[in-house]
Amino acid sequence: MTVSDTRTRGDDTSGDTLTARIEAAGHTVADRTIMRDDIKEIATQLKSWIANPEIDAVISTGGTGLTGRDVTPEAFRSVFEKEIDGFSTVFHQISFAKIGTSTIQSRACAGVANGTYLFALPGSPGAVKDGWDGILKFQLDSRHMPCNFVDIMPRLEEHRR
Repeated sequence: MTVSDTRTRGDDTSGDTLTARIEAAGHTVADRTIMRDDIKEIATQLKSWIANPEIDAVISTGGTGLTGRDVTPEAFRSVFEKEIDGFSTVFHQISFAKIGTSTIQSRACAGVANGTYLFALPGSPGAVKDGWDGILKFQLDSRHMPCNFVDIMPRLEEHRR
């Protein structure tokens, strides 16, 4: 999901970067869309995807900044059952090494809802690379040790049993 009021499929470089990396890692991109910066619309799309048992993770790019139109974290948090606090921390550590204190302008976040992982990355290709290359390609790979998100996926819904 790309969140932007201005991007189209023809100029969605961050979405293209993310899609290429996901597919290069052997994953399938089940769907791809560009959403306006609108909390309700983003949340509705997230709920649709997390209701689909074929979708294990949703990764977005864009809308995590500080401007008035940046509402991706609010939309994501409205559907989270649990937030993955460490994701933001590690994202900022990786980003700080590249862009210094400018990383504080990002509100990258992650969580879980209905057994589906949800990740919101900033909208630049560099930030997408930081989030995917530095965190997600490892955590969404069952071979990564000592632990990864894939290994605990079957247990995400054990509170509902």
